[in-house]
Amino acid sequence: MNGASDLAVGVIANCRKPRAADVLQRLRGKAQRLGLKLVVDAPAAALMGVEGTTKLGECLEEVRAVIALGGDGTLLRTVRELAGRDIPVLGVNIGGLGFLTSVAEEDLERALDCLVSGTYTTSWRTMLECTVHRSGGVVGSYRALNDVVLTSFSSRVVTLRMLVNDEEVGDFVCDGLIVATPTGSTGHSLSVGGPVLMPATRAFLVSLISPHTLSTRPLVLPDDATVRVQVAASSGPTQLTADGQVGQPLQQGDSVAVWRSARGVRFMHLPGHSYFAVLRQKLHWRGSNV
Repeated sequence: MNGASDLAVGVIANCRKPRAADVLQRLRGKAQRLGLKLVVDAPAAALMGVEGTTKLGECLEEVRAVIALGGDGTLLRTVRELAGRDIPVLGVNIGGLGFLTSVAEEDLERALDCLVSGTYTTSWRTMLECTVHRSGGVVGSYRALNDVVLTSFSSRVVTLRMLVNDEEVGDFVCDGLIVATPTGSTGHSLSVGGPVLMPATRAFLVSLISPHTLSTRPLVLPDDATVRVQVAASSGPTQLTADGQVGQPLQQGDSVAVWRSARGVRFMHLPGHSYFAVLRQKLHWRGSNV
Protein backbone atom coordinates (compact mmCIF):
# COMPACT_ATOMS: atom_id res chain seq x y z
CA MET A 1 0.00 0.00 0.00
CA ASN A 2 2.72 2.48 -0.86
CA GLY A 3 1.43 6.02 -1.25
CA ALA A 4 -1.72 7.43 0.31
CA SER A 5 -3.22 9.66 -2.38
CA ASP A 6 -5.62 6.96 -3.61
CA LEU A 7 -5.84 4.94 -0.41
CA ALA A 8 -9.28 4.68 1.19
CA VAL A 9 -9.57 3.07 4.61
CA GLY A 10 -12.80 1.89 6.22
CA VAL A 11 -13.42 2.58 9.91
CA ILE A 12 -15.74 0.64 12.20
CA ALA A 13 -15.79 1.86 15.81
CA ASN A 14 -17.53 1.05 19.05
CA CYS A 15 -18.81 4.55 19.75
CA ARG A 16 -19.97 3.54 23.24
CA LYS A 17 -16.39 3.29 24.47
CA PRO A 18 -15.54 6.23 26.77
CA ARG A 19 -12.49 7.22 24.71
CA ALA A 20 -14.01 6.60 21.29
CA ALA A 21 -14.49 10.29 20.44
CA ASP A 22 -10.90 11.21 21.36
CA VAL A 23 -9.42 8.30 19.42
CA LEU A 24 -11.56 9.01 16.35
CA GLN A 25 -10.41 12.65 16.37
CA ARG A 26 -6.80 11.48 16.51
CA LEU A 27 -7.51 9.12 13.62
CA ARG A 28 -9.05 11.93 11.60
CA GLY A 29 -6.10 14.26 12.20
CA LYS A 30 -3.48 11.67 11.31
CA ALA A 31 -5.40 10.59 8.21
CA GLN A 32 -5.55 14.20 7.01
CA ARG A 33 -1.81 14.61 7.46
CA LEU A 34 -1.17 11.41 5.50
CA GLY A 35 -3.73 12.14 2.79
CA LEU A 36 -5.83 9.10 3.65
CA LYS A 37 -9.51 8.96 2.76
CA LEU A 38 -11.63 7.56 5.58
CA VAL A 39 -14.90 5.74 4.93
CA VAL A 40 -16.88 5.66 8.18
CA ASP A 41 -20.40 4.78 9.27
CA ALA A 42 -22.82 7.38 10.59
CA PRO A 43 -22.21 6.96 14.38
CA ALA A 44 -18.43 7.27 14.02
CA ALA A 45 -18.77 10.13 11.55
CA ALA A 46 -20.84 12.07 14.08
CA LEU A 47 -18.04 11.82 16.65
CA MET A 48 -15.44 12.81 14.05
CA GLY A 49 -17.40 15.73 12.64
CA VAL A 50 -17.31 14.36 9.08
CA GLU A 51 -19.80 13.01 6.59
CA GLY A 52 -20.54 9.32 7.01
CA THR A 53 -22.44 6.57 5.27
CA THR A 54 -25.50 4.86 6.70
CA LYS A 55 -24.30 1.36 5.86
CA LEU A 56 -20.55 0.91 5.75
CA GLY A 57 -20.92 -2.56 4.25
CA GLU A 58 -22.19 -0.97 1.03
CA CYS A 59 -18.97 1.06 0.64
CA LEU A 60 -16.34 -1.56 1.42
CA GLU A 61 -15.56 -2.26 -2.23
CA GLU A 62 -13.65 1.03 -2.42
CA VAL A 63 -11.44 0.53 0.65
CA ARG A 64 -8.03 -1.14 0.78
CA ALA A 65 -8.11 -1.88 4.52
CA VAL A 66 -10.49 -1.61 7.47
CA ILE A 67 -9.64 -0.31 10.93
CA ALA A 68 -11.67 -1.73 13.82
CA LEU A 69 -11.62 0.62 16.82
CA GLY A 70 -12.85 -0.95 20.04
CA GLY A 71 -12.40 -4.36 21.60
CA ASP A 72 -12.65 -7.93 20.38
CA GLY A 73 -16.40 -7.57 19.86
CA THR A 74 -15.84 -4.69 17.46
CA LEU A 75 -13.30 -6.70 15.50
CA LEU A 76 -15.70 -9.65 15.26
CA ARG A 77 -18.43 -7.31 14.02
CA THR A 78 -16.02 -5.88 11.46
CA VAL A 79 -15.20 -9.33 10.12
CA ARG A 80 -18.91 -10.04 9.80
CA GLU A 81 -19.39 -6.76 7.86
CA LEU A 82 -16.70 -7.87 5.41
CA ALA A 83 -18.85 -10.88 4.48
CA GLY A 84 -15.88 -12.76 3.03
CA ARG A 85 -14.27 -9.86 1.16
CA ASP A 86 -10.48 -10.15 1.08
CA ILE A 87 -9.81 -6.83 2.82
CA PRO A 88 -7.20 -6.80 5.60
CA VAL A 89 -8.34 -5.72 9.08
CA LEU A 90 -6.34 -3.70 11.59
CA GLY A 91 -7.69 -4.01 15.13
CA VAL A 92 -6.99 -1.07 17.49
CA ASN A 93 -7.84 -1.76 21.12
CA ILE A 94 -9.66 0.96 23.04
CA GLY A 95 -11.48 -1.55 25.21
CA GLY A 96 -10.50 -3.98 27.94
CA LEU A 97 -8.76 -7.28 27.20
CA GLY A 98 -8.42 -6.78 23.45
CA PHE A 99 -6.94 -10.18 22.67
CA LEU A 100 -7.72 -10.08 18.94
CA THR A 101 -7.01 -6.37 18.47
CA SER A 102 -3.25 -6.34 18.04
CA VAL A 103 -2.62 -2.56 18.12
CA ALA A 104 -2.70 -0.59 21.37
CA GLU A 105 -4.43 2.79 21.44
CA GLU A 106 -1.16 4.66 21.88
CA ASP A 107 0.19 3.10 18.66
CA LEU A 108 -2.63 4.40 16.46
CA GLU A 109 -0.54 7.01 14.61
CA ARG A 110 2.30 4.53 14.10
CA ALA A 111 -0.20 2.02 12.72
CA LEU A 112 -1.37 4.48 10.08
CA ASP A 113 2.25 5.23 9.11
CA CYS A 114 2.85 1.49 8.67
CA LEU A 115 -0.37 1.14 6.69
CA VAL A 116 0.68 3.82 4.22
CA SER A 117 4.29 2.62 3.91
CA GLY A 118 3.35 -1.06 3.69
CA THR A 119 5.56 -1.96 6.66
CA TYR A 120 3.23 -4.42 8.29
CA THR A 121 2.62 -8.16 8.31
CA THR A 122 -0.58 -10.14 7.91
CA SER A 123 -1.87 -13.41 9.32
CA TRP A 124 -4.56 -15.48 7.65
CA ARG A 125 -7.39 -16.63 9.91
CA THR A 126 -9.68 -19.55 9.19
CA MET A 127 -13.43 -18.98 9.55
CA LEU A 128 -16.36 -21.32 10.07
CA GLU A 129 -19.56 -21.69 8.09
CA CYS A 130 -22.61 -23.22 9.71
CA THR A 131 -26.17 -23.99 8.70
CA VAL A 132 -29.20 -24.89 10.83
CA HIS A 133 -31.38 -27.68 9.45
CA ARG A 134 -35.00 -28.28 10.44
CA SER A 135 -37.44 -30.73 8.87
CA GLY A 136 -35.15 -31.23 5.88
CA GLY A 137 -34.61 -27.55 5.13
CA VAL A 138 -32.07 -24.87 6.02
CA VAL A 139 -33.49 -22.28 8.44
CA GLY A 140 -30.32 -20.36 9.27
CA SER A 141 -26.80 -19.69 7.97
CA TYR A 142 -23.87 -18.01 9.75
CA ARG A 143 -20.12 -17.35 9.53
CA ALA A 144 -17.83 -17.21 12.56
CA LEU A 145 -14.24 -16.23 13.20
CA ASN A 146 -14.08 -17.50 16.79
CA ASP A 147 -16.66 -20.18 17.39
CA VAL A 148 -20.09 -21.66 16.92
CA VAL A 149 -21.75 -22.46 20.26
CA LEU A 150 -24.82 -24.51 21.12
CA THR A 151 -26.05 -23.90 24.67
CA SER A 152 -28.98 -24.74 26.91
CA PHE A 153 -30.71 -21.56 28.05
CA SER A 154 -32.16 -23.14 31.18
CA SER A 155 -30.93 -25.01 34.22
CA ARG A 156 -31.73 -28.26 32.42
CA VAL A 157 -29.19 -30.19 30.37
CA VAL A 158 -29.42 -30.96 26.68
CA THR A 159 -28.47 -34.14 24.82
CA LEU A 160 -26.38 -33.40 21.74
CA ARG A 161 -25.59 -36.04 19.11
CA MET A 162 -22.32 -35.35 17.28
CA LEU A 163 -21.12 -36.72 13.96
CA VAL A 164 -17.83 -36.04 12.18
CA ASN A 165 -17.88 -36.59 8.41
CA ASP A 166 -21.18 -38.47 8.92
CA GLU A 167 -19.54 -40.88 11.38
CA GLU A 168 -21.23 -40.98 14.77
CA VAL A 169 -19.09 -39.77 17.66
CA GLY A 170 -21.68 -40.12 20.39
CA ASP A 171 -24.53 -38.61 22.38
CA PHE A 172 -23.47 -36.16 25.08
CA VAL A 173 -25.52 -34.94 28.02
CA CYS A 174 -24.17 -31.47 28.74
CA ASP A 175 -24.89 -27.76 29.00
CA GLY A 176 -23.64 -27.11 25.48
CA LEU A 177 -20.95 -27.59 22.84
CA ILE A 178 -18.35 -25.33 21.22
CA VAL A 179 -16.80 -25.66 17.76
CA ALA A 180 -13.85 -23.26 17.66
CA THR A 181 -11.25 -22.14 15.14
CA PRO A 182 -7.59 -21.73 16.14
CA THR A 183 -8.32 -18.01 16.54
CA GLY A 184 -11.22 -18.89 18.83
CA SER A 185 -9.17 -21.36 20.87
CA THR A 186 -8.35 -18.53 23.29
CA GLY A 187 -12.04 -17.66 23.77
CA HIS A 188 -14.93 -19.75 25.08
CA SER A 189 -13.11 -22.98 24.25
CA LEU A 190 -10.22 -22.04 26.54
CA SER A 191 -12.61 -21.30 29.41
CA VAL A 192 -13.90 -24.90 29.33
CA GLY A 193 -10.43 -26.45 29.27
CA GLY A 194 -9.60 -26.53 25.58
CA PRO A 195 -6.01 -26.19 24.29
CA VAL A 196 -4.50 -23.09 22.69
CA LEU A 197 -3.85 -23.47 18.96
CA MET A 198 -1.57 -21.24 16.93
CA PRO A 199 -3.65 -19.23 14.43
CA ALA A 200 -2.15 -21.01 11.40
CA THR A 201 -2.98 -24.51 12.73
CA ARG A 202 -5.11 -26.48 10.26
CA ALA A 203 -7.53 -27.79 12.86
CA PHE A 204 -10.80 -27.21 14.71
CA LEU A 205 -11.63 -27.73 18.37
CA VAL A 206 -14.79 -29.32 19.71
CA SER A 207 -15.34 -28.84 23.45
CA LEU A 208 -18.31 -29.74 25.63
CA ILE A 209 -19.68 -27.37 28.25
CA SER A 210 -20.17 -29.11 31.63
CA PRO A 211 -20.46 -32.67 30.27
CA HIS A 212 -22.04 -35.22 32.60
CA THR A 213 -19.04 -37.50 32.46
CA LEU A 214 -15.41 -37.16 33.51
CA SER A 215 -14.11 -39.08 30.47
CA THR A 216 -15.01 -36.44 27.86
CA ARG A 217 -12.14 -34.25 26.68
CA PRO A 218 -11.79 -31.57 23.97
CA LEU A 219 -11.50 -33.04 20.48
CA VAL A 220 -9.05 -31.72 17.87
CA LEU A 221 -10.16 -32.30 14.28
CA PRO A 222 -8.57 -31.59 10.90
CA ASP A 223 -10.16 -28.48 9.45
CA ASP A 224 -11.38 -30.28 6.35
CA ALA A 225 -13.85 -32.21 8.52
CA THR A 226 -17.56 -31.44 8.75
CA VAL A 227 -19.11 -31.48 12.21
CA ARG A 228 -22.83 -32.07 12.59
CA VAL A 229 -24.54 -31.62 15.94
CA GLN A 230 -28.17 -32.61 16.51
CA VAL A 231 -30.35 -31.53 19.43
CA ALA A 232 -31.36 -35.09 20.32
CA ALA A 233 -33.25 -34.22 23.51
CA SER A 234 -33.95 -30.95 25.30
CA SER A 235 -36.18 -30.01 28.23
CA GLY A 236 -35.72 -26.27 27.76
CA PRO A 237 -34.70 -23.62 25.22
CA THR A 238 -31.48 -24.19 23.27
CA GLN A 239 -29.60 -21.47 21.41
CA LEU A 240 -27.06 -21.31 18.58
CA THR A 241 -24.67 -18.34 18.57
CA ALA A 242 -21.90 -17.45 16.13
CA ASP A 243 -19.08 -15.39 17.66
CA GLY A 244 -21.40 -14.58 20.55
CA GLN A 245 -23.15 -11.96 18.43
CA VAL A 246 -25.67 -13.54 16.07
CA GLY A 247 -27.69 -16.74 16.13
CA GLN A 248 -31.11 -18.25 16.66
CA PRO A 249 -33.13 -20.53 18.97
CA LEU A 250 -32.98 -24.25 18.27
CA GLN A 251 -35.71 -26.87 18.57
CA GLN A 252 -35.43 -30.52 19.48
CA GLY A 253 -34.53 -32.40 16.32
CA ASP A 254 -32.66 -29.48 14.74
CA SER A 255 -29.15 -30.17 13.48
CA VAL A 256 -26.27 -27.77 12.92
CA ALA A 257 -23.57 -28.45 10.29
CA VAL A 258 -20.21 -26.71 10.75
CA TRP A 259 -17.27 -26.66 8.33
CA ARG A 260 -14.31 -24.51 7.27
CA SER A 261 -15.32 -21.54 5.19
CA ALA A 262 -13.71 -21.11 1.79
CA ARG A 263 -13.24 -17.43 2.74
CA GLY A 264 -11.21 -16.39 5.74
CA VAL A 265 -9.89 -13.02 6.88
CA ARG A 266 -6.49 -11.31 7.04
CA PHE A 267 -5.34 -9.53 10.19
CA MET A 268 -2.75 -6.77 9.95
CA HIS A 269 0.08 -6.54 12.50
CA LEU A 270 2.73 -3.93 13.19
CA PRO A 271 6.43 -4.84 12.95
CA GLY A 272 7.55 -6.82 15.98
CA HIS A 273 4.17 -8.43 16.61
CA SER A 274 4.45 -11.78 18.44
CA TYR A 275 1.60 -14.18 19.16
CA PHE A 276 3.42 -15.55 22.19
CA ALA A 277 3.95 -12.03 23.51
CA VAL A 278 0.18 -11.57 23.31
CA LEU A 279 -0.34 -14.78 25.29
CA ARG A 280 2.07 -13.58 27.95
CA GLN A 281 0.51 -10.14 28.19
CA LYS A 282 -3.20 -10.88 27.81
CA LEU A 283 -3.43 -14.33 29.41
CA HIS A 284 -0.63 -13.69 31.95
CA TRP A 285 1.35 -16.76 30.91
CA ARG A 286 4.37 -17.17 33.12
CA GLY A 287 7.23 -19.64 33.41
CA SER A 288 8.15 -21.53 36.54
CA ASN A 289 9.03 -19.55 39.66
CA VAL A 290 11.70 -22.11 40.51
